[in-house]
Amino acid sequence: MKENNNLVKFFNEKAQNADTWYSKNKYYNRDIEKLCKFLIPENSSVLEIGCGIGNLLSCVKPKRGIGVDFSPDMIDIARSLHPDLEFIIADAHKLSTINSKKPYDYIILSNLISYLDDIQTALLEVRRICNENTRVIITYHNYLWEPFLTLAGKIGQRSPQPINLNWLSDGDIENFLYLAGLEVVKKGKRFLIPKYIPIIGRLFNGYIDKLPIIRNLCLTSYVVAKPVIERKSWDNKYRVSVLIPAMNEKGNIEDAVKRIPKLGKQTEIIFVEGGSKDGTWQEIERVYSKFKNDYSMIIMQQDGRGKGDAVRKGFDAATGDILMILDADLTVMPEDLKKFYDVIASGKGEFINGSRLVYQMEDHAMRFLNLLGNKFFSMLFTWLLDQRFKDTLCGTKVLFKKDYEKLKEGRSYFGEFDPFGDFDLIFGASKLNLKIIELPIRYKERTYGETNIRRFKHGLLLLRMCLFAARKIKFI
Repeated sequence: MKENNNLVKFFNEKAQNADTWYSKNKYYNRDIEKLCKFLIPENSSVLEIGCGIGNLLSCVKPKRGIGVDFSPDMIDIARSLHPDLEFIIADAHKLSTINSKKPYDYIILSNLISYLDDIQTALLEVRRICNENTRVIITYHNYLWEPFLTLAGKIGQRSPQPINLNWLSDGDIENFLYLAGLEVVKKGKRFLIPKYIPIIGRLFNGYIDKLPIIRNLCLTSYVVAKPVIERKSWDNKYRVSVLIPAMNEKGNIEDAVKRIPKLGKQTEIIFVEGGSKDGTWQEIERVYSKFKNDYSMIIMQQDGRGKGDAVRKGFDAATGDILMILDADLTVMPEDLKKFYDVIASGKGEFINGSRLVYQMEDHAMRFLNLLGNKFFSMLFTWLLDQRFKDTLCGTKVLFKKDYEKLKEGRSYFGEFDPFGDFDLIFGASKLNLKIIELPIRYKERTYGETNIRRFKHGLLLLRMCLFAARKIKFI
């Protein structure tokens, strides 16, 4: 307790010059703010623990913003600087004064971990005030920088620091989160040069710091975590909408309906037809008439073009809690949708992406150049999103309707540039900090029709989309 009181006294004294130190290290502080503004949508409900004078909390423009700090002097300054926000004096190890009945979308702990006497207890307190949709953002300094930051403090380039700081590895942070019932959904590193140098600073802190190996030398590390959810009963918990975009797939329509398993509380099948020339729409109408009393079904035709347009049209019409895409070529078996349902309904993931590149494929299921393209894009996405991706182009993707609605709201960040819908959903899920899980499935050979994918034309388009997205996701 004496050590804690000394720390409060230290930060009360530090508060008198907090604004001066913020300005002196504005280049670094602005980068932390840029990161948090990227991770947190405007008008979110945000709680910052260890808020200091409140500048970071203010910059993310919360609809409801609450800052917590154990230094009364810091809180006094924060209240004067940001009267539109709420500030509370409380210790991170005991957040009993925090109202947890109103859910927080995001909880920030920016460079706080280093000062905590009991990290596990503090994170357990954070977990206590989370709901299942809360995201916890933690930024911390790379332990490799300890001697440089210590020197910076001695020569007056950094604000004074307590003697006993915690210098933790990425593995230490993830282990503490696990012990507190939190799991990492995203992590990364950024910022190589902490002082502003024209041109060079932008080059190193905007591009070079994203390169493999070099990024391990960055000053700032961050993780985004969510509460671990373990639902014990989910079989009849959710209504499911299965979207089937169909173009020139007449021979697969009835088989698709017959093979889709009963999922959750109710299974809704949605066909969206896109200008077929083989009578697919007429077949959909026939199948609808035949099975409409046995299945909940919606059928419609596109007024736009491309699978992406079909996905958006079908998802807008869906009434289920969980949205699924099943390609009408049936190369992904409809029976496997039960696996997707179990993974998302049980809480193991929030965006489930099918992966065709784990099991051995049938001989003619995927052409060799298509396979190479899939492997290339999987490596590119793994680097872009800092998350392992085995197969980005599998058509079977599953997410909650509520998350899709948030994805729609934020779609303007990337724009509606994806004619296929795969990248639109993956980029959107990553931007929302959803827990992305890959589910291995067996990929079958087509039994009817031909693929609508044009390898070189569409491959170049997908590459252009990745380059565009890199500017919006990676190089921020």
